[in-house]
Amino acid sequence: MSALPDYTAWGLAVLMLCTVLLLFRRPLAQLIRLLLRSSVGLAALALFSQIGHLTGVTLGVNWVNALVLGLLGVPGFGLLLLLQWMLR
Repeated sequence: MSALPDYTAWGLAVLMLCTVLLLFRRPLAQLIRLLLRSSVGLAALALFSQIGHLTGVTLGVNWVNALVLGLLGVPGFGLLLLLQWMLR
């Protein structure tokens, strides 16, 4: 027989999970926001790769470029284009 009944152990686990979520609410929200913005950046890179060959400018569709776009937005896109131009 265990020291605590099953419902007490589950109750403590749920209470601890709620406490952890409350403590890390802001960092988790910022991480989720960054992931969403990076996903949108990845989609923008995929769209740009479809029409980029017409202008002669191509960017790789990868998570590093998407993360730059997620963090910096439109200026990040300009930074990626500038880096592509300088490294060519």
